[in-house]
Amino acid sequence: MTEVRTAEADPPWEGLQGNDLYAACMRAARAGDRVAMDRLVAELTPLVWHVARANGLDRHTAEDVVQTVWLALFSHLDQLHEPRALAGWLITTARREAQRPYGRKTPPVPLTEEMAERVESTQPAPEAEAVRTDRDNRMWRAFLNLPQNCQDLLRLTVLAGRAEYHSVAEALRIPRGSIGPTRRRCLTRLRTLFEAEGGSQ
Repeated sequence: MTEVRTAEADPPWEGLQGNDLYAACMRAARAGDRVAMDRLVAELTPLVWHVARANGLDRHTAEDVVQTVWLALFSHLDQLHEPRALAGWLITTARREAQRPYGRKTPPVPLTEEMAERVESTQPAPEAEAVRTDRDNRMWRAFLNLPQNCQDLLRLTVLAGRAEYHSVAEALRIPRGSIGPTRRRCLTRLRTLFEAEGGSQ
């Protein structure tokens, strides 16, 4: 009896990692496999998100960029000739989209005093939130002052356990052996810039 194999029960990307995983999912997605599409989104959305946020976008606008990038990919799957170059394509596309003049802002819903009294806050105390926001802003300013190659490298390697060094090297077109030393230099430079912004370790 012939064994029936489905992409969901026995996916071709089973056991693969990094660019091999992305390439297998890309090939399956081109054949219409929605499970493969979902796997790509789950694996690589953090990367697209980091690129958008690193370009200074707020959370709402960054979400728009993430959605736009995935729509662009799935609308033109056949135009990406080298599936193993997917991570690099996402970095380039996300950076380009993030630099568009996104002017749409969602106006906040007014909160009356009566409503505020009835709603139990789950947010941190204002003082703690102010400290956290200030720290995050300093870190983003320091990050944006890094050279572009450092920004790209840190965005990819921040996906610990997902983006292996060989995937990062292929996406950025640099020797695999240089990833570790370059990353350490970038982190040292980021720490220096952060401290210059008034931050602390």
